[in-house]
Amino acid sequence: MSYDLMVFDPAAAPFDRKEFKAWYDDQTKWSEGHSYNDPKVTTPALQDWFHEMIREFPAMNGPYASTDYDNSYVTDYSVGRAVIYAGFAWSVAQDAYKAVVEGAARHKVGFYDVSGPHGEIVLPGQTPRDTDSATWTREIDKSSIDEFVRKFTHRDEK
Repeated sequence: MSYDLMVFDPAAAPFDRKEFKAWYDDQTKWSEGHSYNDPKVTTPALQDWFHEMIREFPAMNGPYASTDYDNSYVTDYSVGRAVIYAGFAWSVAQDAYKAVVEGAARHKVGFYDVSGPHGEIVLPGQTPRDTDSATWTREIDKSSIDEFVRKFTHRDEK
């Protein structure tokens, strides 16, 4: 069993939590018809995130696979067109969470805490909840709100 986190292309994912979960289920069927070990199939921002991550959390498989089989930081990445799913060893969970969240913010990709108790979904411009707190708060910048309104406001002009 692994500690699982996912980053995603925010332009490809729905903003509604229920729709996001359905989209996530679709993404993790791994039915896109390509190898899921090579980042060349994903977006440039997700590729950049991947290349940054493998410096600290080397890939288990694919063209960037580590040969250091005893390294607990070696990570199982599954790369889709709009997502990268990462399975970390539980012993590195705290370091992994921090690296994934910070990298997602730098590369302006979304973040989904698959193994977390709240299933936290964070979009670019949002701040993840404090992992040491019982409350879950997010600071949303104006551009995130504007994007949400553009995506989900349907007006019938008559």
